[in-house]
Amino acid sequence: MSRKKLVRFKENEENPNVIQDGKAIFESIKGNWNEVQFKNTNPIVVELACGRGEFTVGLGRVFRDQNFIGVDIKGSRIWKGSSTATAEGIHNVAFLRTQIELLDRFFAEGEISELWITFPDPFPRDGDEKRRLTSPRFLDMYKPLLKKGGTVHFKTDNTGLFDYSLALFQEREDINLLGFTHDFYESEWKDDHLGIQTRYEKMFSEKGEKIKYLKFQFKD
Repeated sequence: MSRKKLVRFKENEENPNVIQDGKAIFESIKGNWNEVQFKNTNPIVVELACGRGEFTVGLGRVFRDQNFIGVDIKGSRIWKGSSTATAEGIHNVAFLRTQIELLDRFFAEGEISELWITFPDPFPRDGDEKRRLTSPRFLDMYKPLLKKGGTVHFKTDNTGLFDYSLALFQEREDINLLGFTHDFYESEWKDDHLGIQTRYEKMFSEKGEKIKYLKFQFKD
């Protein structure tokens, strides 16, 4: 392991905005994010596969009356967002280092107000369907964690993943699809995101890729 990574991992261990294995809070945070981590009662917004945390931190800068949590397994990636939030004094941002399939071990029923799935791995092979973050397996996990009326946002550059997800959401009786577009930056929703982009979103957009977007809620 490189010296740079070792330094970053050490800083993650010391930074209170990183929740990871080895910290006491890691085992007790479920159902206690507001009280223990943020010390307020503001709504909790979670970004899955947050990478370096550009989107999580960007939202935290703008919406100080909400709490934002980026989830990723890569500690060296999380370090970037964690360090940025610390340097800028953004106290409504935190990062959870874990596998996304373990999400329900860290959030209680109804604890999440909004969920973002941003540019996840498309896992294009049919045999990998269950690994897609928009697959039935994951949807069934997200549903109880969201508050009633909580919104799920999904953004991707991958047409195959988007079409798969859209068809699935339209078929499910427990999903209320609120809208979708195959070209986000020519849609009615582009200004709602205030220009905040993930690293991959910026990279794909600069290459001329169309960004796909949809949002939905689970029915009561």
